[in-house]
Amino acid sequence: MDMNENKRRRSMLLYILVAIIAYLAISQALGSGLTASQVQSVTYTEFLNMVDENKVTKVDLNTGDNTLTFTTGEGESQKIYETTMWPTDDTLIQRLDEHGVNADANIPDTSGDLWLMLLISYGLPILIFLGIGWWLNRRMKKAMGDDGPSMNFGGGGFGMGGGLGKSNAKEIKGEDTGVTFKDVAGQDEAKESLQEIVSFLKSPEKYNEIGARCPRGALLVGPPGTGKTLLAKAVAGEAGVTFFQIAGSAFVEMFVGRGAAKVRDLFKQANEKAPCIIFIDEIDAVGKRRDSSLSSNDEREQTLNQLLSEMDGFDNHKGIVVLAATNRPETLDQALLRPGRFDRRIPVELPDLAGREAILQIHAHDVKMERGIDLGVVARSTPGASGADLANIINEAALRAVRFGRNRVTQEDLLESVDVVIAGEKKKSTVLSPHEKEVVSYHETGHAIVAAMQKGSAPVSKITIVPRTSGALGFTMQVEEDEHFLTTRQEAKDKIAVLCGGRAAEELIFNEMTTGASNDIEKATQLARAMVTQYGMSDKFGMVQLGQPASRYLGGGQQLTCSEGTAQEIDAEVQALVEEGHQTALRTLRENRFKLHEIAHYLQKKETITGDEFMNILTRDDGFAPKMPAPEQ
Repeated sequence: MDMNENKRRRSMLLYILVAIIAYLAISQALGSGLTASQVQSVTYTEFLNMVDENKVTKVDLNTGDNTLTFTTGEGESQKIYETTMWPTDDTLIQRLDEHGVNADANIPDTSGDLWLMLLISYGLPILIFLGIGWWLNRRMKKAMGDDGPSMNFGGGGFGMGGGLGKSNAKEIKGEDTGVTFKDVAGQDEAKESLQEIVSFLKSPEKYNEIGARCPRGALLVGPPGTGKTLLAKAVAGEAGVTFFQIAGSAFVEMFVGRGAAKVRDLFKQANEKAPCIIFIDEIDAVGKRRDSSLSSNDEREQTLNQLLSEMDGFDNHKGIVVLAATNRPETLDQALLRPGRFDRRIPVELPDLAGREAILQIHAHDVKMERGIDLGVVARSTPGASGADLANIINEAALRAVRFGRNRVTQEDLLESVDVVIAGEKKKSTVLSPHEKEVVSYHETGHAIVAAMQKGSAPVSKITIVPRTSGALGFTMQVEEDEHFLTTRQEAKDKIAVLCGGRAAEELIFNEMTTGASNDIEKATQLARAMVTQYGMSDKFGMVQLGQPASRYLGGGQQLTCSEGTAQEIDAEVQALVEEGHQTALRTLRENRFKLHEIAHYLQKKETITGDEFMNILTRDDGFAPKMPAPEQ
């Protein structure tokens, strides 16, 4: 819903509220007009007693409803009363004459008042609401740009129900998107797949000449923050065509039929502005798989059916392309994914090392940096980071430079911003006791030594025991020199051993366990379970898939697809793998016990050490310590 639509709705509500207040005010005035003065009601018996006591000075009799209004006293002590006369009292006039009371009789003509009251009570509210309806009708016609009849039930009811039948899609001209393929990095394969759509939108005649048709739609799938929306805008910017952007949740309405009306309106607008691109973000909100369960949403299914019909029915020779993005392709209806609707499924995955560096360079163009900044170091330090994460790293570095009074970003700002995005800001309010600081030092050193002793393990680049806002009391960072896409069984076991290194150091030095290893245990268990159920790296089960990934792009974990008995055996196998890594870590640290003490004490003093400092201490000869076996290469 755009800003103008919000203003229109607020104006309508305001006018309706004013009309209701005016009606209530008129009704109150009419009801209280006769009792504006202070008139006290009494019984007819009390009235007769006042007459007998010579207190009444004047009487007005209304023969229309047999009401009596009489006055007592004079001047400041004058009071007005009213009562209802007994119809059977024939002696009233005689009694008033005997006591010298001035009496007047009023015989009203009620026919005119009756019609006036009926007109005010019923006619005035009808006129007010008819006027409001006429005004709303004119506003809706102007908003729709339509001179047709106002009662359009198929398109959303009276006056389109306040705009509920409009798609409210954001329309952007191609040149106004401000994004082209030059602004998108790290997604070369996705750009290549979309290049044909751009080419068709620019020059459809060469495709029509050979008999080829443009894909009706392309589905962009991938993790959050990888640039799916950016790619869709880049297609519109490259082709220079109109871009309609709408979220899938915008089709979901409270009233049945409203979502389908919005779909019709969207494709009607697109047909008028062809060639153009329709981009539906998070399409899983409206395109989920249909089923026969009792909890199914009729409104959502009707909207999906209308979307399927529109995508199958529009003439794509005009150059209408539907792009959609989702993080959950496994939940989409199969009818939506068939050729002829979404012809292409384009993965937009997390960028590799070269892609991360290219993304960092694009975002670094907008930030003033010192000469000689090495973005490759940042790219290597952030495996698994999305484009949004990398943009956040550059922004955090710029914020840190401003915080320290610099007008340019330094390499230190960039490296610190990596830590901020990964583990959070330094938590200055958390002050560890000397014993806890010592435990954390040995814990992190245990990770680092086990990692350094493993064959082919990523080098340690940083060790710190500074608490972070994420809850971590310290961390050990490993950075791969080159990017790896395959992991062997032995490498997976080595990773489990490294994760167990912190707990193993605590047990070896303090003969005690702490809660600091909770995150290590979680990661080690996940990796061991994936080895058994997903990677087929278990001697007991072999190459059998025992689990299915749930929400692959959203980190939903695994769902076991086996019997309860097999699940128990899987748990035992996972426990054995983790315990094997635990024993490997203990053995490694026992062999390097003197270096564990030396590095932990050094880390406790400095709080943060680099990978070079760590390796210098680990590899140098020490005459008092037994010779350490060289790290496996």
